[in-house]
Amino acid sequence: MIPIKYNLRNLRVRWKTTLLTTIATGLVVWSSCILFGMVEGLQYSLTISGDPLDLIVLRKGSSNETGGGFTSDKADDLLNLPGIARDDQGHPLAAKELLNIPLAERKNGTRTIIIIRGVQRASRKLRPDFKIVAGNDFEEGKGECIVSRNLARSLKGAHIGGRLRYGDKEEYQVVGLFTAGGSAAESEVWADLKDVEKNTGRDGSVSSVQLRAATPDDYARLRQTIDADTQFKLSAIPESVYFESQSRSGAFMKVMGTLIAVLLTFGAMFASANTMFAAVKSRTREIGTMRALGFSQFDVLISFLSESLILCTLGGALGLLATLPLSALTLETSNFNTFAAVTISFRFGPLVMAVALTMTLAMGLFGGMFPAIRAVRLNVIAALREL
Repeated sequence: MIPIKYNLRNLRVRWKTTLLTTIATGLVVWSSCILFGMVEGLQYSLTISGDPLDLIVLRKGSSNETGGGFTSDKADDLLNLPGIARDDQGHPLAAKELLNIPLAERKNGTRTIIIIRGVQRASRKLRPDFKIVAGNDFEEGKGECIVSRNLARSLKGAHIGGRLRYGDKEEYQVVGLFTAGGSAAESEVWADLKDVEKNTGRDGSVSSVQLRAATPDDYARLRQTIDADTQFKLSAIPESVYFESQSRSGAFMKVMGTLIAVLLTFGAMFASANTMFAAVKSRTREIGTMRALGFSQFDVLISFLSESLILCTLGGALGLLATLPLSALTLETSNFNTFAAVTISFRFGPLVMAVALTMTLAMGLFGGMFPAIRAVRLNVIAALREL
């Protein structure tokens, strides 16, 4: 077997070619990791939002909150159903919520669609790890709001003390910033339910009711009561199921990301193959000498494949290292169900690692295979005569 230090020496001697190929391979891996990091971040934010005992109640036949509204009277009846969990003060863990989706201006002057959610006290306890990280919580009926920390970075006027104005009547003063454990709530502005009702002229209606069952048995009974009772004509959707359906909006990103990654990988494979073909051509006499010394065709094949894998592994490692700083950044995309902006954190998780590993192996193996086969097919005597 040809020692691996032979390949390392050749890569060092041809350092310019090695450097350029490594950078090109690293850029391919880096760009693909960005795409899949966004997909994983979106899926994580929606997956973590679902609690196993939580239900989202919508109008029957609706699949999301924007089209699932019903009357506030029905919502009040839901809040009094037996089996709903209670907090330490004895208040039910259930809340009416109302969504408004206006067009907002970013700090850079562009526009985006955001979600303003009118909430009640229990809404905070129904979101994972909700906490105010700057300023204060809003006071009911005072036209105040709190903004997710992620959204505040890009939204104009979303700083503490700023004012958010939408349309002729809707206006809120920002009094605090919040986080919610990376859940979907971190893409929203929250205000008092009564204020949102007044500002949007939607008194007496809600978009949804969020509630948490006390026990698994209560959970089953609540679902059956809400779904089957003709008085309500509502649908109780498990929160995990609801957000799983919302996460399908990331399917398009995943398909496009996969397609782009495949195309980039093919391009990088040709670049790697070109580099290895050049290496074979410039080292014809070396190959002939190795064969004359008794190394088999299989040894030469493995040697050139190893060199190609080393080259692409260096590029893959460079691409992965370049993605690490992105884990501290937030990216903005759109929820294809509501078309509202969704701020997500880039996630350097199993999906990103799998993409990087697959691309690196594909570029190394397929990019080096044909040059390696050409090398082992060289005639020994002709190779030794090569000038």
